[in-house]
Amino acid sequence: MTGTCDPESHEWARHEHVIVFDGVCNWCHTWVNVLIDHDPHETFKFGTLQSEQGQQILHTLQLSTEDFSTFLLLEQARVYTKSTAALRIVRHLPGFWPLFYLGILIPRPVRDALYDYVARHRYRWMGKTDACRVPSPDQRRRFV
Repeated sequence: MTGTCDPESHEWARHEHVIVFDGVCNWCHTWVNVLIDHDPHETFKFGTLQSEQGQQILHTLQLSTEDFSTFLLLEQARVYTKSTAALRIVRHLPGFWPLFYLGILIPRPVRDALYDYVARHRYRWMGKTDACRVPSPDQRRRFV
């Protein structure tokens, strides 16, 4: 899914790249840590789907505000979900990561089916926490 988020009505849309993730998902926390570690130019900002701003975006896009089966990538006011969001993220990372962007050649329904499988099992595989992630003091500037 691709949509838009009006920069005039949503503060996060003013940032060039914002990843909005499930704040209680340990799988998601792991990937946020990987992204922070492999994003030396601090290209990405982060926010949670459970936050007021995250909920506003979900509502605007008519996505569930309770079942967080995807994360969002806000990229210059456009919103990407599922495999498309993941692939658009890796193309901005250094090293071998951009090679994964070749996955964009796989038809989206196939990519999203794999994404949905992982999303359905992520809590079973990695668990979840009772509260949203709290960034460390040096990471705080990366969170919106």
